[in-house]
Formats: sequence, structure tokens, C-alpha cells
Amino acid sequence: MVGAPAAMVSLTAKGNAGPTLKGMPHMPRQTPSPQGAVVEFENVSKTFHSPKGPVHAVNGLTMSMQAGQTIAFLGPNGAGKSTSLNMLLGLSRPDSGRVALFGGTAAEAIKHGKVGAMLQSGGLMSDVTVQEQVQLWAKLHPRPIPVSEALKRANIADLADRRVDKLSGGQQQRVQFAMAIIGDSPLIVLDEPTTGMDVENRQAFWATMRERALEGKTVLFATHYLEEADQFAERVIVINKGRLLADGTSAEIKASAGAKRLSFRLPGVQDAALYRLPNLVHVERQADVVRLQTSDSDATLYALLDAGLRPTDIEIQPLGLEQAFLAITAEDNNHSGGPADGATLEAAR
Repeated sequence: MVGAPAAMVSLTAKGNAGPTLKGMPHMPRQTPSPQGAVVEFENVSKTFHSPKGPVHAVNGLTMSMQAGQTIAFLGPNGAGKSTSLNMLLGLSRPDSGRVALFGGTAAEAIKHGKVGAMLQSGGLMSDVTVQEQVQLWAKLHPRPIPVSEALKRANIADLADRRVDKLSGGQQQRVQFAMAIIGDSPLIVLDEPTTGMDVENRQAFWATMRERALEGKTVLFATHYLEEADQFAERVIVINKGRLLADGTSAEIKASAGAKRLSFRLPGVQDAALYRLPNLVHVERQADVVRLQTSDSDATLYALLDAGLRPTDIEIQPLGLEQAFLAITAEDNNHSGGPADGATLEAAR
């Protein structure tokens, strides 16, 4: 059984300082009281089994989400995001703990049309048109909006008469999005919603999501495009190894990392010389350009100079959300002994 998280970026509900990542400031937890919560996870765990041993996909996860929030659900591959979303939607049962939607079960919430979902696979038929596919979903929903409106919001009105199996991957994503919003549901759950979409359609997608949020709907989305989380989410939840690691606004997540980005140009420098520098979190290089994440940019730069190296074009910047995400998950992995607990299963994403 996996123990408690080595590092959790948050405060307790009463505002007392809880454990934080080494060298990182405390960050207030954004999870409000579960009273009247749209989504509740209470000490939820889910374990899969493989020939290599147990996979703790979700491990004691507790969080709640309120109405009207736009929430990015982040984590590295294998963190347990998809498993958590499957349990949220009633597609999988937790081994222990409690998952609730609107104070009841997922089945009850879905029956009453309170949930729209867009998952990474499934849900599309191959021998029907786009309009027929969305019309079918509208007939199954207790509170549908007009099909023409759903097609317009998903930016696929011009594809209405095309067969689903003739669409590109990005176009099929937009059909699934239309199906997710065909009902006037107060909760919209999206798993990697913009995968395969071009820039124009990603922008149109998020414009539609802004409109839904302004209507007071709760939007929960998992994504690997961290710039989307940074731009569109008012709250960011980060999990790692199935455990809650950080919970706050994008700005608070960035501040919690306590690291900065040091970049410079240094022709001919050897990797070994870079990895000897102190306070490193992450090293990235492309030809002569080096980008370091460091918990103490001054100490790292001084060590570079003390080693007799003379970089040029030096820049020191605060981390963006992507760099902060990498920093806090790397620190958690260092504390808890590597990037994976047990074997790896595709199901434990």
C-alpha cells in the first residue's frame, strides 16, 4: 500500500500550513466546503493488477468542485486522471472512498441530464452523418438544446451532412464535443478535448467554453496543453501517482514551484558540466541554447561563472505553468522514489 503523499502544495481547511514541496511557499487550497458541491471525491482509491504487481491508479484522492468553476485537471501520464474521470462518470467504481455528483450518484446525475462528457475514445458511429449522430444524442438527453445550435457551438455546422467515418481526427473531436453539450447540463467533463484540433478550432472551442462558464456551468477538463489550462482555467488541480499534489489558481501553482527559468547561450558546454550545477530542477538544451529550471537562480548562475564558463544572452524569468508543473511533479517523484508506483497500465492514466 502506498503511503501518504510526500509533498502536497496546499493549506488545511482552517488555513494552517500543511506539508509543502521543499523550498516552495505555502499555497492556499482552493477546494471549498463540499456542502452543495457539484463534484466530491472523498478518500478515493483505485488499484489495478498486472503481472508486475499492483498499480495504484488513484490513491486517497480527496477534492470537491463548486458550481460555475472552470477547472483544469492536470497530471503526467499515469497520474490517474482518466481513471478519476471514469469514476466520476460512473464508468468505473472505486475500491474505497466516495465519489458523488450533485450529492448523489453519477447514474442519478446522468439520468437527470446534469452531466455532459467528452472522453478520449468511443461514442461515434461510422455509418451515419454528423447531424444524425448528434440528433441521436439529443433524443437520448432529457434536456436537449436544438441540434443546429450544438453544431454551431462545436463549429461543425458545415459538416452536418458528412459521414462521421469520413472526418479527420480533429473533426471527430468536434463531433464528440457537440454531443457533450447537446444537453443543457450544469456539469461538462472533457478529457483531452482539443487533441487533433487545429489552432482555429481550438480557439473556437474555448470561446464556446467561456460562454458555458459565463452561464454558470462547471467545466472540468483534463489536458496536456498546459497553455490552455493557464489561459482558460480559474482553478488548477494537479495530481501525481493518483494523489492530490497541488490545488489553486494558475498564478498560485506557478508561485508554489519556487523555481525560476535561467536561459543562456554557451557554445560547446558539456552536459556533465551543466548537471554539476546546484539547485537544478530540470535541464533542457537545444544546440548552444541552454534552459535550466532552478530553485535558486543566483546560486546556479554563480556556480556557472565560478566554473570558468562565460554564458551570453542570460535571462532569468519566473516559471510558466508548464515549467511549474514539471517542477512540482519532479520534486514529488524525488521525494517518493521515482515516477511510477508499481507497474504501469494504460488503464491507470
